[in-house]
Amino acid sequence: MSKTYTLNTVLSIPVSLDDAWEFFSRPDNLQTITPQHLGFQIRSKHHGSFMYPGQIIEYTVKPVLGIPLYWMTEITHVADKKYFVDEQRFGPYSLWHHQHHFKAIEGGVEMTDIVHYKLPLWLLGDIAHSLFVRSQLEHIFQYRTQQVEALFGKWEHR
Repeated sequence: MSKTYTLNTVLSIPVSLDDAWEFFSRPDNLQTITPQHLGFQIRSKHHGSFMYPGQIIEYTVKPVLGIPLYWMTEITHVADKKYFVDEQRFGPYSLWHHQHHFKAIEGGVEMTDIVHYKLPLWLLGDIAHSLFVRSQLEHIFQYRTQQVEALFGKWEHR
């Protein structure tokens, strides 16, 4: 059986909680903060501008050799201006559970992403994780940090 992995990132953003929530709770903005080389495209009509529990979002992504993969996630939990959770229903992972937490801090917002994920193919999945999956996910979140800083400004430690 393949291992379950966790990726945890924390980003401080110099905007109000309202502004952060407005941006991150809109499915259409996901493409803005995803590296272009992944070919990320939302395919579904997601029935509203903002995320809500039960919402299904379908997209394609090209994580390996430019081969398009179908991915469907469901927004399973939403607490306004606190957190939302997306879970994979169909796609490249055996498990994908992604929590997005938001907390007002002095001068901005602290956003925490916690991703629990598991790869298919048991030992082969674990080998793929060691060879490229972990570093690819870390790169995606580093890119998100750069894009968020370009959009909202860089956090200045006070």
